[in-house]
Amino acid sequence: MLDPLLLRTFLLISQGNSFSEASRKLALRQSTVSDHIRRLEECLGRRLFIRDTHSIVMTPEGEALVDFARSIIETNERAERFFAGTKLRGKVRFGASEDLVAGWLPSVLKTFGDNHPEIDLEYTIALSSTLISRYEAGDLDAVLCKRWPGEQRGQVVWRDRFAWAAARGTDGMRGDAVQLILYPPPAITRSLALSALQHAGVPWRIACTSDSLNGVVSATQAGLGITPLARSLIPPGLVEIEPNGILPPIGEVDFILLRLGTARAPVAELCAAILAKGRAI
Repeated sequence: MLDPLLLRTFLLISQGNSFSEASRKLALRQSTVSDHIRRLEECLGRRLFIRDTHSIVMTPEGEALVDFARSIIETNERAERFFAGTKLRGKVRFGASEDLVAGWLPSVLKTFGDNHPEIDLEYTIALSSTLISRYEAGDLDAVLCKRWPGEQRGQVVWRDRFAWAAARGTDGMRGDAVQLILYPPPAITRSLALSALQHAGVPWRIACTSDSLNGVVSATQAGLGITPLARSLIPPGLVEIEPNGILPPIGEVDFILLRLGTARAPVAELCAAILAKGRAI
């Protein structure tokens, strides 16, 4: 059994706090903080941090423990609140990428609001890069978005494949050039689609740019061109065009959840609902 008390100490240090900073924030002696990590490492049979006089570096095993630790603590807290009949209160500043506004996320947010009417939900819709910047600046408590290939940040909610989407009966070609409908830079979808076309040597032209999903979808439905979308999020009225002799595959995409390691109860509750839905996709 992993002691939630030890896991709380571990998560605080995993966020970049030194042992002395963690002891101050937890109101514990530094020797007690060190003992928590030692006991946790003994329980797991793995080293979680490499320490010297100047730095603390988390090991791969420590990085793997972060999501497990967060899940254990949050599940424990949710069980305590359930049996105590405690109502959640507070404010949650949540951001989600444009791709998700027409999918399953609105239903999750509605259920969350119905179950927790005393929580003030502040909902921001933007491009993933914008949301990540606002999260890092401390303006958002949690973010559901895409991440760049090769990045390790965040907790993966689900993995999808990019697809070319078009209005039925159109192929997006005008002459030899592919007509594209894209989000503006620095959108991740835009960058990966253009990179795939350039690598394949396919001529392209940007026929329309929109910073909203509604704009991208309506322009595509009008037959102005094709657009890259996560395969599971292609809306009604558009169809997938399989990669062929002209259109190359774009690749996979991870949708991730960003939140603090020890999030406040309202934030943790919303994240748990999103993760549960994401695992069912």
